Amino acid sequence: MSKSPNALVWLLLSAFIIIADQTSKLAILERFQLHDTYAVIDGLLNLTLVYNEGAAFSFLSDAGGWQRWFFTIIASVVSVLLVVWLARTPRNDWRTALPLALILGGAVGNLIDRMRFGHVVDFIDVHYGSWSFPAFNVADSGVSVGAVLLIAFSFFGARAGTRP
Repeated sequence: MSKSPNALVWLLLSAFIIIADQTSKLAILERFQLHDTYAVIDGLLNLTLVYNEGAAFSFLSDAGGWQRWFFTIIASVVSVLLVVWLARTPRNDWRTALPLALILGGAVGNLIDRMRFGHVVDFIDVHYGSWSFPAFNVADSGVSVGAVLLIAFSFFGARAGTRP
């Protein structure tokens, strides 16, 4: 009896997200000083270098330093769990594997920053008028898109002939 292949091949997508994230952050760090801004689309999209010591949307960013290790441990544990989940997922179950790979790549991309710098490098600044979305990066995009896809596929991605 042969075991069907698992979804670990999707780790290639995770690696792509990590490389894109770290490469983009390196390019920004080489060209920008903290809080420098460059308008990509005037009135809508800037590149602005900021450091995030917290989690999503700067949650706990002013907590005094302990959050660095807390978020490092959480990201490490979640990353291991995602790899195990991928290992237990059939290769052809792309509705599960795709979001997990995106989330994993994003989690590891930001984990690298926390371990290297003690904060996450953010630089994508979307705004309109007086409204501004918190700055983010490629890794954050991977986590966000992956989470939305995971939720969407769990509600709307049931295969024909199966119940949700």
